[in-house]
Amino acid sequence: MSVALVTGSGGLIGSEAVRHFAGLGLAVVGIDNDMRSRFFGAEASTAWNVLRLTSDLGDAYTHHDVDIRDRDALAGIFRRYGRDIAVVIHTAAQPSHDWALRDPFTDFDVNAGGTLNVLQNVREHCIDAPVIHCSTNKVYGDRPNSLPLEEQETRWELAVDHPYFDGIKEDMSIDGSLHSVFGASKVAADVMVQEYGRYFGMKTACFRGGTLTGPAHSATELHGFLGYVMRANMERRTYKIFGYQGKQVRDAIHSHDVVAAFEAFFRNPRSAAVYNLGGGRHSNTSMREAFALAEQITGQEMTTEYHEANRVGDHQWWIGSNAAFQRDYPGWKQIYDVPMILQEIHAANVDKWVPVP
Repeated sequence: MSVALVTGSGGLIGSEAVRHFAGLGLAVVGIDNDMRSRFFGAEASTAWNVLRLTSDLGDAYTHHDVDIRDRDALAGIFRRYGRDIAVVIHTAAQPSHDWALRDPFTDFDVNAGGTLNVLQNVREHCIDAPVIHCSTNKVYGDRPNSLPLEEQETRWELAVDHPYFDGIKEDMSIDGSLHSVFGASKVAADVMVQEYGRYFGMKTACFRGGTLTGPAHSATELHGFLGYVMRANMERRTYKIFGYQGKQVRDAIHSHDVVAAFEAFFRNPRSAAVYNLGGGRHSNTSMREAFALAEQITGQEMTTEYHEANRVGDHQWWIGSNAAFQRDYPGWKQIYDVPMILQEIHAANVDKWVPVP
């Protein structure tokens, strides 16, 4: 049977990929050692999601509690399945700006070294399998902040006649900008994925995601924007805003729409492909606008705390263009927008995210 190998299989995108590719009839092998709980604490653990996957999917899902930095253990998994591996979906990562600053060695070892380990194992054991890599818009560093943004009542925005009004394209340079330690480690991974595509002729894609979101997110303060907005509202937490008057803009794409794009690439792969993938103009919000939507859904006011200094390397405005991907894969369509996403996150957690007495 053909195998889909998914790293970070307990996370938001990883777990969505597990379910999706199992639904296509592939046997799914997941690799996840719950590093998210070590990065962000118990509330961010993905263990609950792994238990749900094993329960729901039964024999269709095989889980390995392995660290992608462990070359010997990782190689053992790839050797076991070999050329039965039909696709590799690499979502495992350290995903936070702030956490990376605390421990740059671990951040780089996971994001860059772990990605290299995955790529080399594909080259050695299943070279024909497409590699789908979850990159990030943070590879562009703070260059989006040089755009001529205009301040509006609830958001920063570009003029409608600007070339990037419909979304930032892949032609934006990743050079000469401040990336943050996290952004730099993800650049290294991104470029290595491209290189294995070009140098070794492998089928690889870097998906430079905007805000990836959905109900399977173990949302926490340092990672998971929309999930954490809803969690803070529902649990009566104080949401800390860092800079830009809370008007910073993010596009947001649901994990279902992300994994649908993965399937499209899997069915017709290319070498060294690079795509921005996000909510685009279809699905985007400012922080202030997200607060208002959360308040409408729950009937409860947000509690916020404003800090003037923005996070280093953070984007003041990001709406990515999906035009390049849609040109190559015209059958792919987005379904979710921000209100739908927040409603679903709320419904999935209404009995779990309650105020602490």
